[in-house]
Amino acid sequence: MASGTGLESLVDQTISIITNDGRNIVGVLKGFDQATNIILDESHERVYSKRFCFEGVQQLLLGLYIIRGDNISIVGEIDEEIDADLDLSKIRAHPLKPVIH
Repeated sequence: MASGTGLESLVDQTISIITNDGRNIVGVLKGFDQATNIILDESHERVYSKRFCFEGVQQLLLGLYIIRGDNISIVGEIDEEIDADLDLSKIRAHPLKPVIH
């Protein structure tokens, strides 16, 4: 594994990744490399969309998932207790817009 990226302390913990195209992917960090390519296990995508505004946040199961480092905007640690208490069916939000370079 790479050093100096700050991800070492997050291995085997649940994290949230916001990608450059605005996707929110949540999963357990299993590994990463020097290019910040990330391997997630037990992952799912949380879909915030206008068309789901009456249903809340949709979760699409992904399982074992690899995200290229150049497609990652933000990596965040998730408090699993708080996350478990969220009622995603009642959360409403517009989807994130893509990052424009």
